[in-house]
Amino acid sequence: AVGSEKEPTGAMVKEEDWVRAFLAHSIAHPPGSVFQYSSAATYMCSAIISKVAGTSMLDYLIPRLFEPLGIAEPTWETCPRGSNTGGWGLSVPTEALAKFGQTLLQKGKWNGREVIPAAWVKEATAFHIQQPEPAQPTRPKAENDWLQGYGYQFWRCQHGGFRGDGAFGQYTIVLPEQDVVIAMTGESANMQGQLDLVWKYLLPAIKPEPLPADKRTMARLQMTLNNLGLPLPAGQPTSPLAEKITGKAFRLAANDLGFENITFYFRKDHSVAAFGDAQETYAVACGQTTWAHGETTLPGTPPRIISGGAPERGTPHPVAAAGVWKDEQTFEMTWRYFHTPHHDTITAKFDGDKVELTVVPSIARAAQRPVLRGQLSA
Repeated sequence: AVGSEKEPTGAMVKEEDWVRAFLAHSIAHPPGSVFQYSSAATYMCSAIISKVAGTSMLDYLIPRLFEPLGIAEPTWETCPRGSNTGGWGLSVPTEALAKFGQTLLQKGKWNGREVIPAAWVKEATAFHIQQPEPAQPTRPKAENDWLQGYGYQFWRCQHGGFRGDGAFGQYTIVLPEQDVVIAMTGESANMQGQLDLVWKYLLPAIKPEPLPADKRTMARLQMTLNNLGLPLPAGQPTSPLAEKITGKAFRLAANDLGFENITFYFRKDHSVAAFGDAQETYAVACGQTTWAHGETTLPGTPPRIISGGAPERGTPHPVAAAGVWKDEQTFEMTWRYFHTPHHDTITAKFDGDKVELTVVPSIARAAQRPVLRGQLSA
């Protein structure tokens, strides 16, 4: 925890030298005296490791943590000078979070091998500082999982547990008293609400002895899991306007994203939105009755909370997309970046020979995208 009046991450990532920007930030309180959540401080831990080890934190951890746990191909965003961002930007599957949590539960051991010193696990997950209570609390302190104390990069939580958590609900919850690890990934603005569901439904179901075999319930669970899916956007598969504008380019007014034109192609069972700039064309295919899976290098995708550490231009991102007509003049696309919890909703409103495109990211705090306005090319 860094005692400063204002969290420095936003200002830090605007600079080329993040270390210098962090060290130039004023410290308002003696270290360790006031809790201040700071992703920038966590970045500094990464930068220090890079300096001392002579390699990135990711490369340092691969043989020491990721490979022993069988976590393949982790990726981690970097600052302009090559250090991993530390406080954000690590991409691993949900199963990897569960493996890490299990290692912590087992006091740093995985398959009988110590990969993290047991003394460090105990120290890092212990209570070290109290978070400040809100001026207008909405619930008792004992039921607030953000007021149970903080360790070294770990939050303490109810029921004697601790957790690592990321924005919008990326959780690794370790409950030593129950000998349980819970890993979750998702996107929710109500993170306490997610934990409340764990305490309400999962915790009471945890028993000290194994559950008896129940083939019927297991079959129902398997059927439920096999049929899980995100609903397609609601709307009509086509519009009379589609045939009139398919394949025709709309010239876009000058915009911060640098896009010069967009062309829509409407087919029998799918559509394509193709954005063009001075360098190339970025096409995203959208299904009508199913999600169309592909990749995109479209600048500005996926949506992000912190601008610093963004992948290099041209980095492909997996996407599942669908498009429907909300009315005869309005075409709406949903692009889900399924290696992240996030998605974009792109709405194209047509008016004669003009089009107006708005992009609404699923992250409420993400930077607002500019409205794109275009006109049919002659």
